[in-house]
Amino acid sequence: MNRQQAEKRGRQAERIAAWWLRLKGWQIVGQRLRTPAGEVDLVARKGAMLAFVEVKSRATDAELDVAIDQRRLARVAASAEILWHQLARPGDDMRIDVILLAPGRPPRHLANVWHGG
Repeated sequence: MNRQQAEKRGRQAERIAAWWLRLKGWQIVGQRLRTPAGEVDLVARKGAMLAFVEVKSRATDAELDVAIDQRRLARVAASAEILWHQLARPGDDMRIDVILLAPGRPPRHLANVWHGG
């Protein structure tokens, strides 16, 4: 897959993930937010919780099991720390989530996956 195809697949995965989150009662407050530390695919709010969401799409469910690593999560966490000051309201809490997508499978939403380190 070339870079343009990968970009298209990534954008489609992010649209599906945003739709999935909205169905679960989340409001999307940001998409593809860039910071000096990296990019956050989606930022969603539900009540006082702000979730910084990494979205991954792979051809098979098995490939998804290795799509996320600590280095990538650390980059999302660092970006979330920067964006927090722009997006948070008094009393808000935050977490890092991952949504995994594979054809023919429902989205897998992993909540609160980052615990530092």
